[in-house]
Amino acid sequence: MNFFVPVNAQGKKIEGIVVFEPNVFEDDRGFFMESWSEKRVNDILGYNVHFVQDNHSLSCLGVLRGLHYQINPHAQGKLVRCISGEIYDVAIDIRKTSQTFLQWVGVHLTAQNKKQLWIPHGFAHGFLTITQRAEVAYKVTDYWAKESERSILWSDPEINIIWPKINGNLLISNKDKRAKLINEMNGNDLF
Repeated sequence: MNFFVPVNAQGKKIEGIVVFEPNVFEDDRGFFMESWSEKRVNDILGYNVHFVQDNHSLSCLGVLRGLHYQINPHAQGKLVRCISGEIYDVAIDIRKTSQTFLQWVGVHLTAQNKKQLWIPHGFAHGFLTITQRAEVAYKVTDYWAKESERSILWSDPEINIIWPKINGNLLISNKDKRAKLINEMNGNDLF
């Protein structure tokens, strides 16, 4: 398993975000890969990650989900991969004392590249489907808890995410359309 830390638009690495690239063994029969190894990931991260749940979503072209996160005591780390199609996956640093506070990274996750994005707690997360359909599978380190759930508006001008252009309209849930701007959040809504 290889890994790298993606850089943001300013060329800075955001501490905590890691992209994992599995070793894929392909031949005329298909392929084999190790999609998760607790030991390898923990060795790379330098701390133990324990997942409690796997989630799986299907989205059509133009579906934008996010920007979601959970605050303590139910903060979640996520390991995200695209198993069909392609998404543009985004993580935003919402750790108030971080040198990269409100900076973001975007990574193309595809069924072909098999990359996985590790997003620790302290980050908001969202993605845009850029193929006709995409299936996303991700592991989380804590269960969903309504009282801890928070959302930041996907188009917040202070964060200024540059989403890829798609052919068609964005499809956004009513809940995500009503998400708050970062300057509307109180201090307890961030890390």
